Amino acid sequence: MSNETKSRIAPEDHRRMTTQAKIIAILTAKPAKAAQLEALLRDLGRASRAEPGNVRWDIWRDRDDPNRFVLDELYRDAAAVDAHRAAPYFQDYLSRVGALAERLAIVGHPVDVT
Repeated sequence: MSNETKSRIAPEDHRRMTTQAKIIAILTAKPAKAAQLEALLRDLGRASRAEPGNVRWDIWRDRDDPNRFVLDELYRDAAAVDAHRAAPYFQDYLSRVGALAERLAIVGHPVDVT
């Protein structure tokens, strides 16, 4: 991107295009749904890792609560998050996850990261 182009982009838009984005999602399986939830998350992970804007996509399981999963996702920028969320397999996940789990998703940007 040229300096002239950068100067015409609002600072918040420039940050949106150049700053990595992290998604943390916490999912707690509904009774007797943990195996189905894990399968859904594994399928989503395979597809998400293939996205050009994906840097990292990990599934964690709580040591103390086998019904709780944590997704740790890192994307190149906010546009990559937008592309991820618009993907057909993500839309399929959204249509199915509510029957399997309670879900909290947080999208963040770096403040102090090493």
